[in-house]
Amino acid sequence: MQESYGIYSLLPPLIAIVLAIISRNVIVSLFIGVLSGYLIIEHNVLTALLETAKGILALFEKGWVVKTLVFAVFVGSIIELIQRSGGVDGFVDFLQRRKKVITTKRDAELLPFFVGLAIFIESSITSLIAGTVSRPLTDKFETSREKLAYICDSTAAPVCTMFPLNAWGALLLGLIGSQIEAGIITAEPLELLGEALLFNFYAFFSILLVLYTILKGIDFPAYTRIDPPDFRLPEGKGDIYALIVPIASLLLLVFVFLYITGGGNMLKGSGSTSVFAAVLGSIVLSSIYYLIKKSMPANEILPAILRGAKTMIPIAAILIFAFAIGDVTVKMGTGIYMAHFANAILHPALLPAGIFLLSALIAFSTGTSWGTFSIMMPIAITMAAGMDADTMAIMPLAIAAVVSGGVFGDHASPISDTTIIAAMAAGCDLIAHVKTQLPWALLAALLALLFFLAFGFIMA
Repeated sequence: MQESYGIYSLLPPLIAIVLAIISRNVIVSLFIGVLSGYLIIEHNVLTALLETAKGILALFEKGWVVKTLVFAVFVGSIIELIQRSGGVDGFVDFLQRRKKVITTKRDAELLPFFVGLAIFIESSITSLIAGTVSRPLTDKFETSREKLAYICDSTAAPVCTMFPLNAWGALLLGLIGSQIEAGIITAEPLELLGEALLFNFYAFFSILLVLYTILKGIDFPAYTRIDPPDFRLPEGKGDIYALIVPIASLLLLVFVFLYITGGGNMLKGSGSTSVFAAVLGSIVLSSIYYLIKKSMPANEILPAILRGAKTMIPIAAILIFAFAIGDVTVKMGTGIYMAHFANAILHPALLPAGIFLLSALIAFSTGTSWGTFSIMMPIAITMAAGMDADTMAIMPLAIAAVVSGGVFGDHASPISDTTIIAAMAAGCDLIAHVKTQLPWALLAALLALLFFLAFGFIMA
């Protein structure tokens, strides 16, 4: 552990989070958070500024960062193409006029909920699709953008962690497998993960609470003004396939590239490479379809792609600084500092609850569930293996506590990329999304904590 920074390692993320909530200027708040971290490390303002600049520039040397940024930017292109080609109009017309599927506010809110449940390959893709296809309908029935963002966010990462057949599952299997190879425990990784996910309480409660707010008609405060779209086709003139082609090709290509990058095994594929290649491939295939069907004039396609990408530049900037503050917390040992206290003080029955709380704090402070999994999974497995209780009875609970805590912290944190993308997909202000979502995320976390406590005493 990096002893030299101790409790000071908590300051950068805390400063960024508090400033973001107070000022509502996320980019400036994140920058100050990053700068404060380097100031603690370097003890000199000029050196800290230089290291901050170096740290941000160094991000562009990481392939996964560049691919994630390209994905975020060109998501805007896909949204713009779908709108300009009549895809959104066609989809709304199909559901409301032709099939009469969406006739009430509840129906409109259930659409992103079920889309989120159905698409579990990658959390960003889930939020993107749920927000894009649902926003016109939820706007029409006067659902606040903040509630749409909550639905998109709560059916993204929580759903992704419930199914191991995606990049999330691949990471968790790898972390568990490394502990098995090291001889800490003896088990089959997939079997152990499958058993652990049965105790993924935060994901369960998060999804159930979303459904509860929809079925009970609970409204969220509306901080984001909903402007009428600047481009609409005459009623009945939209083309639903102008929406289906981009989204279907995006989903299909993610699977294809996961298979290719994994050498025939999708669980070993690169998530960042797959979404990067899929979003570019979707733009190409969609453009070809629009040209063939004459959904858009040829001279409007490229301007629409660029215009959509331009709208996502602020989101890309937020992501860059979110990644930068994540790097600072790693350099300062924030997660490890928070984790090292638990081993000495936790009773076996309290171990799952303690791991859940610790993982939640780390993920909220660092804005990354994946980073939290990487820090906490070896610690949790080692702690569970070293307890006097029945190791393999408590082990699935310990692993589930890491997953649940990581997803909660990531879900609730304003510096998390999944939170940022959910707000983007719903078209609402980031801090407004965080403030309106937090009470429900905390309620799900409280219920999860109680269940981890109860099962800890039952199984220890």
